[in-house]
Amino acid sequence: MSDTLLDVVHVGKRYTTYASNLQRFANWFGAGIKPSGEFWAVSDISFQVRRGESVALIGQNGAGKSSLLKLITGTVRPSTGSVAVAGSISAILELGLGFNPEFTGRENAFHAGGLMGISQPELATLMPEIESFAEIGEFFDQPFRVYSSGMQARLAFALATARRPDLLIVDEVLSVGDARFQAKCFDRLEEFRGLGTSLLLVTHSTSDVLRHCDRAVFLRMGRAAFDGEPRHACNLYLDELFGGDQPDLPETSARLSELSNNEDQFHIHPNYRKEEYRWGEGGARIIDYGMICEGKSYPHSVRANTEVSFRFSVVFENDYDSVVAGFIVKTHDGAYVYGTNTMIDENPMYLSVKAGEVYEFSCMLPMRVAAGHYLASFGISEGKDQDLKPLDRRYDSVIFSVERQDGVTGLVDLGGKFSVIEKS
Repeated sequence: MSDTLLDVVHVGKRYTTYASNLQRFANWFGAGIKPSGEFWAVSDISFQVRRGESVALIGQNGAGKSSLLKLITGTVRPSTGSVAVAGSISAILELGLGFNPEFTGRENAFHAGGLMGISQPELATLMPEIESFAEIGEFFDQPFRVYSSGMQARLAFALATARRPDLLIVDEVLSVGDARFQAKCFDRLEEFRGLGTSLLLVTHSTSDVLRHCDRAVFLRMGRAAFDGEPRHACNLYLDELFGGDQPDLPETSARLSELSNNEDQFHIHPNYRKEEYRWGEGGARIIDYGMICEGKSYPHSVRANTEVSFRFSVVFENDYDSVVAGFIVKTHDGAYVYGTNTMIDENPMYLSVKAGEVYEFSCMLPMRVAAGHYLASFGISEGKDQDLKPLDRRYDSVIFSVERQDGVTGLVDLGGKFSVIEKS
């Protein structure tokens, strides 16, 4: 038996447009009308998946991931190239696909399972396990249209994995489930992999790629830009997502990167978000920022528990007796993780400044947080105690990613450790 389960060879999919529906209709009957335009959803993609291997497909929306999955599953025929699968496929391509909104979960399991090629007697045998794994209780016998997205994902995954396929394809569906159910799903995936099942995982979660995949294919504009080691593929993806590549700086020369003393350079750096919320009463301007971790300047991703230095420079336009610099970290969906400032720091500072002066502030943080995307905010105020007047605040102005390969959940890593005492 060949070790190659999936073989994708120079696959491409072309979609054409016509000047009118009449021209399109006439072309179906051999009229030979040339299309007015064409679009290649995927182009010249080649890769293989071995038995028992876990491969991720990553890339921005529109990169061609879903189109490629449709070609692999046979939902769409390729315009060029070929796809060969030496075994059975089970796929979860999108929530609700193959399910009737008026059917109950049980009825949908019989219906969709039949479409997957499972006989009704076998489905009847598998049904208790499907119901048990989905964990949706009495909703299993309620109409599918009343299901939440998480319940839909539970039913879809329970059905798709009711029997072990040779190749399991999962397209982002696990992202809508809760953390406990996601862990349960990945436990089943690991069990299947141990028995020889291959996994093709489409996700935007770089932490899932690093934890669960042996290889990653990075797609860009319908082409395979990289196929290889997951960490490098994730870095390429984050580079494209957050900005251009930056050179690695030796730790000894990291401080050589100077921030601007006059012009606003904040927006030209990688990781900057043009969607930032900037406000304040004026009198000072935050004009530049820096970020250094493990000798790398402006990293798009950092490893959990490493120290990251955030720096920002401020030019003052007025005299102030007491200014306070602040820094905040939030999750990408806005949850407040941590905030500090020079007034509540271990060594409080009240800085007196003159108009025209430029100061650089630095905050060193150990990234003891869960994996995910985070937003950084910078602020400068004047005053003392609770009577602070915001001069310039750049909220959610920088985005970065934290990677970790352990199973820490929640928002922060408190470093908890278990001990066991035998009592008898």
